[in-house]
Amino acid sequence: MKLPSIVLASSFCLLTACSSTENNTAPPPFALTQSNTFTQTPVETQQEIFALSEHVKEQLDSAFPKDSRSLQSTKRLLKFLLQNGDASLSYQSGATLTANQAYSNLNANCLSLSILAYSLADYLGLAGQFQKVHIPEYWALDNGFNLLTGHINLKVSEAQKLVVNRKVIYPEERSLVIDFDPNSRQEAFKTSNINKARITAMFYNNKGAAAMLKHDYDTAFSYYKAAVDIYSNYSGAWGNLGVLFRLTNDYQSAETAYQYAISLDPDNNTALGNLARLYNLTDRKEQGQAILAKLDKKRQANPYYHISLGNDAYTTARYQDALKHYKKARDLNPTLHDTDFGLARTYYQLGDLKLAKKYLTMANNKADFDHDKQRYESKLQALRSHTAKLIDYR
Repeated sequence: MKLPSIVLASSFCLLTACSSTENNTAPPPFALTQSNTFTQTPVETQQEIFALSEHVKEQLDSAFPKDSRSLQSTKRLLKFLLQNGDASLSYQSGATLTANQAYSNLNANCLSLSILAYSLADYLGLAGQFQKVHIPEYWALDNGFNLLTGHINLKVSEAQKLVVNRKVIYPEERSLVIDFDPNSRQEAFKTSNINKARITAMFYNNKGAAAMLKHDYDTAFSYYKAAVDIYSNYSGAWGNLGVLFRLTNDYQSAETAYQYAISLDPDNNTALGNLARLYNLTDRKEQGQAILAKLDKKRQANPYYHISLGNDAYTTARYQDALKHYKKARDLNPTLHDTDFGLARTYYQLGDLKLAKKYLTMANNKADFDHDKQRYESKLQALRSHTAKLIDYR
């Protein structure tokens, strides 16, 4: 059976670029964003993405008097959010929201929650610095697509002023980091600073990928165009634009977009993999296979890579291959709930309900987020009910 191509759309917390390395070696191919294939639709402005409503500002003024705002205020922001915003604060990798939307619905991804925290801190007079967290390549399954995800957090700083002999002195900066992902907080991953324009491009990139998964290609194109317009060096957005062109059978434009994404970031493995698949589609299989072989060798030690391969095998009913990859991922890192869930659903398809229940229970025990635990618990309840019916029948 022919394997489906893996569309690895890049984004933050839902879909992001793999590396912060940017080599602007050639002018951006903006001609791609003038395509007549798509009808452009309006997208949020940067101001709308970061804006706080007057109602939110009034609540902030009440909770944080202007004469007592300091870095200590930041430590109270999450408590403020839970008391005044949506009290169901939860990390949701697939939800990309503006600051106002995130305030009303705290079930959002790290990008949206960090945008909200930035806007709140900025209103309180504190300096916010977005940071890319250099986590290993990680894929999540969404509507049959393997999506490469990334992570960001926010560093909030306060320069404490001292006045000595009428001279203003700024001693060492005081700061703290707001990170909404417990997995990231537990690891000492390297970080690098990213600016507001790049964050805005990531927002557009996420929204574009979400639209693309729903086959809303006009909206996807509009968001990808907005992403490269505001930050033309964003490799991930150019790579996703290439995916969109491939999905609409414009292979020449897809190749141009992939090549430019790779020129900006030679370590953008997502764009490299998608270029290889494009080569395979256009009778250049030798070139395509050479790229895929290098990527496969490079990723063998990454458990998430084997999870993505397991997901591909599962969706094409190659259950023994799926088991092989999920078990390899488990050998590399036994703490990942995604692996146990993959094993559980594969064993279920193979009719082994005992092992399905065993691994689903493990996945539930290892999950960090409430929405994952709720999902696994509901599946466990359904599995228990199904098993009980089988026992009664026998």
